[in-house]
Amino acid sequence: MAATLAASRTLRNLLMWRLIAPTHLDRSLCPMSSSAQNEATRASPSEAPHHNYQSLRVTAVQKHILHVQLNRPEKRNAMNRAFWSEMVECFNKIAQDSDCRAVVISGAGKMFTAGIDFMDMASDLLQPQGDDVGRISWYLRNLITRYQETFSVIEKCPKPVIAAIHGGCIGGGVDLITACDIRYCAQDAFFQVKEVDIGLAADVGTLQRLPRVIGNQSLVNELAFTARKMMADEALGSGLVSRVFPDKEAMLDAAVALAQEISSKSPVAVQGTKLNLIYSRDHPVAESLNYMATWNMSMLQSQDVIKSVQAAMEKKELKSVNFSKL
Repeated sequence: MAATLAASRTLRNLLMWRLIAPTHLDRSLCPMSSSAQNEATRASPSEAPHHNYQSLRVTAVQKHILHVQLNRPEKRNAMNRAFWSEMVECFNKIAQDSDCRAVVISGAGKMFTAGIDFMDMASDLLQPQGDDVGRISWYLRNLITRYQETFSVIEKCPKPVIAAIHGGCIGGGVDLITACDIRYCAQDAFFQVKEVDIGLAADVGTLQRLPRVIGNQSLVNELAFTARKMMADEALGSGLVSRVFPDKEAMLDAAVALAQEISSKSPVAVQGTKLNLIYSRDHPVAESLNYMATWNMSMLQSQDVIKSVQAAMEKKELKSVNFSKL
């Protein structure tokens, strides 16, 4: 009871402080300075333990931040048979990693990804198992469902995921990035919903997520029907990405700096925010508000609230606060 009353007083004091504080630009909303960004990305990455894959490389680039790279540069990061299962394994581990608070995903080499590796996947896709149409259809349905989970697992992961895209982001690459929470790209990036050029409809997320991401059904239809390239500036204007950078290095620096900023916040608050944003996207407002009320009836009791409020009242940066692992 005493702890609850103390928390209530602290919150009330914070609200009063907000009302009487002089108007100024919140430093936490300002872009990070170049020196801060350099500091954020200066440390050499180390291989993340328990993440050993053929198609991916996972490194710990900063405290609480993991960098997942599509790592088949000699094949333009084409998505081979190993990739589809390794992404699921990787992000299921990240979801349970109490030390990780934000993720950056990028592509090694000259481009983000060329999409599906048809040379490696041909037998699964073009010679499906089964001796009649019913059995072949069930096999393909199960296969497609497994492939869909490869990107849905990113959305289900409670840690914010920042996609950093350079060069081509083709076919399955668009499925991947639309499942991410934030998208940055380099000026040389381009995006293609390529599936109609190979005789099929995109089936692992693009047609379901891209309309929600950019909010322009006409543009989505145009991209999906024609397989034309969307260049970086158009991607920015349509809302597919939130920022464009002159080159890959500047983009990755900014993505890691953003991940560091996110990881300085309460993990209870950040992960709860992600889960509720996704829930609200898929449910009516009234139902989402009810879900939010139920969520915060317990989360408002977290010590993270007290610590964050205290830091604000003392005008301390949140990165100085020691939030427990989640």
